[in-house]
Amino acid sequence: MDVSFLDTNLFNYVILPLLIFLSRVGDVTIGTIRIIFVSKGKKYLAPVLGFFEVFIWILAISRIMQNLDNYVNYIAYAGGFAAGNYVGMLLEEKIAMGVMIVRVVTQKPAEMLIERLTSLGYGITSVDARGTKENVSIIYTVIQRNELKNVINIIKHYNPRAFYSVEDVRYVNEGVFPVRKSMMGRSPNGSALRRWRKGK
Repeated sequence: MDVSFLDTNLFNYVILPLLIFLSRVGDVTIGTIRIIFVSKGKKYLAPVLGFFEVFIWILAISRIMQNLDNYVNYIAYAGGFAAGNYVGMLLEEKIAMGVMIVRVVTQKPAEMLIERLTSLGYGITSVDARGTKENVSIIYTVIQRNELKNVINIIKHYNPRAFYSVEDVRYVNEGVFPVRKSMMGRSPNGSALRRWRKGK
C-alpha cells in the first residue's frame, strides 16, 4: 500500500473510522458472548473469547491514540460500542444456550396445561397453594432456553391469564427434557423423553 495514502483525508476520515467502528463492534460483541459464557460456567471458552476481545480493543484504541485530533474516530468508537451491544444481544438470542426455570401460577384449573406440557416431554412439578383471594396451582418446569417461546405459547393458550416468571439456571443435576426427533430420534424404550444428568 502507498504510504502516502495513509495521510489522505479519505483514509483519515472515512476508512480509519470505519475500521475502528467495525473493530469495536467485534470486540463488544465478543465481550457480550463472553459474559454469557461466564454466567453459564463455560470456564474454558470464556478466556479464549476474552483474549480476542482485548486484542481487538487494543488495535482500535491504539489507532485512536495515534490520531487524537481526529474527532471522527471518537464518534466511530462510541458508535461501534453501541452497535456491538446490539449485535451481541441479537447473537445471544440466536444462540439461546442454557437452562431456564418457568414458574406458572394459575387460578384456572391447570390439569389441561399440565397434561399438554407432559405430553410434549417437559418435566413438571405442580403444587396446590393459597393465593390472595383463592386457591391457585403452581407449576414448575425446567427447560432448555430455546424452548422458552414454545412453552410460553402453550401457557397462553391453555391459561391466558396465568402469571408466570422465568429465571436462568446455571447448573442442573436431574431433569426431563423433550427430545427432538429430527436431531436425536426416539429413545430405545419408545419414549420421547430424555433425562438430564450433571448438566451445566
